[in-house]
Amino acid sequence: MTPGAVGVRLDCDGPVATVTLCRPDVLNAQTPAMWRAMSDFSRDLPGDVRVVVVRGEGRAFSAGLDLSVAGASGPGSFAELATLPEQECADRIAEFQGGFTWLHRPDVISVAAVQGHAIGAGLQLALACDLRVLAADAKLSMAEVTLGLVPDLAGTKRLVELVGYARALEICATGRRMDATEADRLGLATLVVPNAELDAAVGDLTAGLLANDRNAVVEIKALLAGAAGRSHAEQQRAEREAQTRRLRDLAGRGE
Repeated sequence: MTPGAVGVRLDCDGPVATVTLCRPDVLNAQTPAMWRAMSDFSRDLPGDVRVVVVRGEGRAFSAGLDLSVAGASGPGSFAELATLPEQECADRIAEFQGGFTWLHRPDVISVAAVQGHAIGAGLQLALACDLRVLAADAKLSMAEVTLGLVPDLAGTKRLVELVGYARALEICATGRRMDATEADRLGLATLVVPNAELDAAVGDLTAGLLANDRNAVVEIKALLAGAAGRSHAEQQRAEREAQTRRLRDLAGRGE
């Protein structure tokens, strides 16, 4: 099955890879087949890729789960998942999560280019990225609760890290929508720009991420990503060790 038929494609141009949700007729609603394809992208990514941009075709980033698929009776449907033994159901969801968690990879920086709706699985996909550039018309919602479900595509920890427990609880338990201004105020947006400037802003950000030494950027990402789980002393040790590696590498004495 071609990427277009699945509903998501991967395009690589030197150090930049672009993941595009390409179901604009249904606002890029997501399916299990798309999640499996996105998981495969991690294995297909060329070694020289440094930045991964995630975007949606048309007027929305992603309206979330495709209910016409999930509500049917075939593979990946709620009905099928409900019939599985508990561990098998959990394992199936773990496979779905893999379509999102590879965007956390330490050797790349991922950027979500968000316009229009980013609802449910759409918001979780944006949260899977390291950085989020929002168009002014962006509308965000963790809407799983409105279906009697929980967010299960690796988005809850990221949300708590960005906005704190209390605000994350309020967002998830109400399923309400946020506009780009509120998302920016809460810390969900790296940048908010007029709709017409979204592509240019993502391009400028990508250029900035590519402008410096790749190994230094990888070390910086690891330092910051692990900081919340370390004490001050542990973080300082991590800084010392990372800097030692950089100094040795720059002097031609690295491994």
